[in-house]
Amino acid sequence: MTHVEDELISQPECWTRAASDAAGYAEALPTAGERVAIVGCGTSYFMAQAAAALREDAGQGETDAFAASEFPYGRGYDRVVALTRSGTTTEVLGLLGRLKGRTRTTAITADPDTPVMTAADEVAVLDFADERSVVQTRFATTALTLLRAHLGLHPDTAVTDARTALAEPLPEGLVECSQFTFLGRGWTVGLANEAGLKMREAALAWAEAYPAMEYRHGPISVTTQGTATWMFGSAPEGIAEQVRGTGALWIAGALDPLAELVRAQRLAVAVAASRGLDPDSPRHLTRSVILAH
Repeated sequence: MTHVEDELISQPECWTRAASDAAGYAEALPTAGERVAIVGCGTSYFMAQAAAALREDAGQGETDAFAASEFPYGRGYDRVVALTRSGTTTEVLGLLGRLKGRTRTTAITADPDTPVMTAADEVAVLDFADERSVVQTRFATTALTLLRAHLGLHPDTAVTDARTALAEPLPEGLVECSQFTFLGRGWTVGLANEAGLKMREAALAWAEAYPAMEYRHGPISVTTQGTATWMFGSAPEGIAEQVRGTGALWIAGALDPLAELVRAQRLAVAVAASRGLDPDSPRHLTRSVILAH
């Protein structure tokens, strides 16, 4: 079993612990009414997108998401939350350094022995969700679970659905598809983006992601027999029929959207295996991106 396989199957237990720990991090996490930005790189950026949409939709305050390298320093925020598994990513540490003494910052990390512990004003450490694999699975979803629970939006069914996602076989014919499109709405757009990234990282697959309604404004043209379109959450009316009409495989997201991401992680590993690839060692990638100055 690869590291990523071992890590992705542990997610139900990690989510349960994160949800239980959320109350203990209440002072470190955004409070209602704060204007917040959530930042990250790669997978963490897509989790930031999901968390920002959840928080704002819940009426907790204006919430934006940015890649750490693209943070708009001219804007004012009450708090900036940085998601960083390694605690060493160059762009995240640079951002936290620039905000020191100016804007309150919180880091959510997996490693308590890294520079982020002093770079941020407050820290939530999810060391039980740390990973050996380059490809992120459980840390990302556990960090998002912590934020969902903090908002009161973590349903018990999420853990149950994650176990279902791990136990049930993938849809027939899905692994053999030549192209994969992931769709989302609201907070699940970030999850769709992350699913696409997993396919590219682990399996070198042709994978794309879009807001569901935007998919019909051009990207549907890549959909045809031998491709798959996967919806995270409820689909807009008529889109399933349009996809089936192209001859493509339509995958409806019947589980909690975060559990659907677990299924997509499994797909990435399965496609990698079918292509003779090692998902623990994705091409040109390292566990943390540290840039030379």
